[in-house]
Amino acid sequence: DKANLRLARGIVPDCDIVREQLANLSTLAKADLTALKKRNLVEMRQVTVFTARPGPEFAAYCDPSSRKQETVELTHEMLASGQWHDMSFKRLNIQAAGKLPPSGHLHPLMKMRSLFRQIFFSLGYTEMDTSRYVESSFWNFDALYQPQAHPARDLHDTFFMRNPADALSLPEALVERVQAMHEHGGDQASLQSTGWQYDWKISEARRNLLRTHTTAVSSRVLFYLAQNPLPDDAKFPVKFFSIDRVFRNETLDATHLAEFHQIEGMVIAKDLTLANLMGELREFFERIGLSQIRFKPAYNPYTEPSMEIFAFHPLLNKSIEIGNTGIFRPEMTVPLGLPRNVRILAWGLSLERPTMIRYGFDNIRSLCGHKMDIGLIANTPIRYLSKE
Repeated sequence: DKANLRLARGIVPDCDIVREQLANLSTLAKADLTALKKRNLVEMRQVTVFTARPGPEFAAYCDPSSRKQETVELTHEMLASGQWHDMSFKRLNIQAAGKLPPSGHLHPLMKMRSLFRQIFFSLGYTEMDTSRYVESSFWNFDALYQPQAHPARDLHDTFFMRNPADALSLPEALVERVQAMHEHGGDQASLQSTGWQYDWKISEARRNLLRTHTTAVSSRVLFYLAQNPLPDDAKFPVKFFSIDRVFRNETLDATHLAEFHQIEGMVIAKDLTLANLMGELREFFERIGLSQIRFKPAYNPYTEPSMEIFAFHPLLNKSIEIGNTGIFRPEMTVPLGLPRNVRILAWGLSLERPTMIRYGFDNIRSLCGHKMDIGLIANTPIRYLSKE
């Protein structure tokens, strides 16, 4: 009504359509139901209803006097006596997981040690006996052509024994050859060696100590091989390895302990070269996930040439030093009784370093010692060094 400026309802509906739709949702057309959902007038919910009724065994279960004894085990006595007729057997869920029995667990170092042993065995290596923790200075130093004035033989680097302080016996003929090699280069002119030019003392060689490296084991193995030559049909090269504890009088910090594990490899054959050594090392480190290997010249009293081993580790995104390597000098191998043309490729690294990298430790004392989380031993699986 423009004249009176009033609004009036033009058509009066007979019913409320939306109200009727909401009252009859069960018979509503799909299009109308969709329109109501878009207007948030309807919400779809799924309701599951369970109905529980007493079963046929309900009365018997409520009456303990009439309840049969339940068991999970059928024994010979039950069958013989017929007792099983009066017993009720529990249902067994054979898909259910059993309870794990209490058991011991390997330390992360031992898990990595197992991994390294598998790699060595796959490459044809034989494991050396490393049970001799107490060693004489002769096998630990002198047989390796390490002079008696070398700094590594000082008290601040080595744990010497008080009781027994000295070794009871040493191979006399070998002692004479080692002494001659240290003092003036030995009796073989073909070596063209002048030795270390000092007065070698048997008293210093007899001193007992906690071995500072597993190379002491290697020197014993080489001496044994010289005394017991391999048969002519033996397959060369001959390969040996060891993984065990060594001890050094180190200042304890985040990366050093007085006791740690050393991994050592040794390859023996005639006329081996530096190229053979580098190829063997590349093959080994590729097995543990370190493929980008490079070498840096270094010095070692009993290997020549000597090198430090560096590898690019993808998890750290940088190169790290992982070990040392070299070819045993003839001044070491010839006194042990090995022929001049037999070459021994040798290399070693610690077990703790790759374990710390793989398990994410930044302090070695969190891996070994009173700060070690005991729960980590049980809950940590074997870690592989590959990036995958």
